[in-house]
Amino acid sequence: MLDQQHLTVFGIIGLALAFDYINGFHDAANSIATVVSTRVLSPKAAVAWAAFFNFVAFLIFPLGVAKTIGKGVVDHTQITVAIVTAGLIGAIVWNLITWWYGIPSSSSHALVGGLVGAAVTKCGWQVLVKGGLVVDLFTKGIWNSKKITLIDISAFIFIAPVVGLLLGFTLMVITYWTFRRAAPAKVSGIFRKLQFISASAYSLGHGGNDAQKTMGIIFVVLIAAGWVPKDAEKPDLWVVLVCHAAMGLGTLAGGWRIVKTMGQKICKLQPVHGFCAETAGALALFGATIFKIPVSTTHTITGSIVGVGSTRGLHAVKWGVAGRVVWAWVLTIPITAGIAAALYYPMSWLIKF
Repeated sequence: MLDQQHLTVFGIIGLALAFDYINGFHDAANSIATVVSTRVLSPKAAVAWAAFFNFVAFLIFPLGVAKTIGKGVVDHTQITVAIVTAGLIGAIVWNLITWWYGIPSSSSHALVGGLVGAAVTKCGWQVLVKGGLVVDLFTKGIWNSKKITLIDISAFIFIAPVVGLLLGFTLMVITYWTFRRAAPAKVSGIFRKLQFISASAYSLGHGGNDAQKTMGIIFVVLIAAGWVPKDAEKPDLWVVLVCHAAMGLGTLAGGWRIVKTMGQKICKLQPVHGFCAETAGALALFGATIFKIPVSTTHTITGSIVGVGSTRGLHAVKWGVAGRVVWAWVLTIPITAGIAAALYYPMSWLIKF
């Protein structure tokens, strides 16, 4: 017979997997918007394609991002199950709101904001982990940095889309120059095939970075419940598998409201543009995951799409839509932190560990 603690922990793990599932369909647009909008794949084929590569990402990438979420944002020794519960609910509420209105916000930053809001409400600002990559860059050097913190995650709200934009712009310029004498029909045919590769790479990057965030949350729940030692370095294999499975299933469900915004409303895309945007986004995500940085896949691919579109002139980008998206990015952490802070005391009354 399971006692109350077991039932509560299993319930919170279920809630975390629900977040992962919502993350999958909320962020499905990141993986499939370009390949659907360029009509390389049908929507159903695209989500199946993306779901597969989201799932197999655990075979390729180490679990550094999971460790950052579990131990790098707030002091994991102070975390309780009530904190995690309030943070998860705050993130889920914001994800559903932005999904409903078709706004491509960041599930990653929603999760971080929720965790920070609940933890600070219980423990005060001292619970936040100090230092990090950005701080070390100006003190002891980036290569000597041992951890990623909230400061780094917040900085990459702006760094990730800029990196995506620059990579997208550069790849598009190189591609234009390389194929400047080729017939448009031939170029389109070539890049329709190449988009299978770029879409696969981007979905791998999405699965490798995003699924690890939920792994980090489950990891810290297990530590808080005393089921995993506090000095454990990474989650067990079963945590890895269920998180990737939940995200893959969520991606299969699709997030069509956001696909439309990402694939056509920011700028019109042809197969060559889709290839360059996806490749730029994949490169940015691979680098972030290697450096253990939880970045927003939404920010990264949006920046890549804007970079690719701007090679046709600034008029090719619908800056009003892009501006609305940026506001959602900036507001995500404070709003989810506020929701989680409001939820912490009710959750702490219900959950006593």
